[in-house]
Amino acid sequence: MRIAIASGKGGTGKTTIATNLALMSARAGRKVQYLDCDVEEPNGHIFLKPTIEKMLSVTVEVPQVDAKRCTGCGQCGEICQYRAIVHLKDNNVLTFEQLCHSCGGCVRICGCGSGTGTL
Repeated sequence: MRIAIASGKGGTGKTTIATNLALMSARAGRKVQYLDCDVEEPNGHIFLKPTIEKMLSVTVEVPQVDAKRCTGCGQCGEICQYRAIVHLKDNNVLTFEQLCHSCGGCVRICGCGSGTGTL
């Protein structure tokens, strides 16, 4: 059985419900695997206090703009719903790594892009 607890709004009690459901299922003798996929506040460990055996770093690719290839069309900034890439006057393009969700839309839409993470 797989159970997912999800909501688009914060503060609704998702972590509280999910951790308690996992804990009570484990106490009832069921095999439990708890995955905290909250991208902003993954804090289920606060409630469950697990023994962490292994940690892995996860990274995402952030597009890099090749100024020599950029035509200044601005399509990369138009498609980015997080405003992580912005086309400015004088053919300058800024990328904000902290805002990028690595969707790849800017690379796919840009005619100048190589499709490998470089615009």
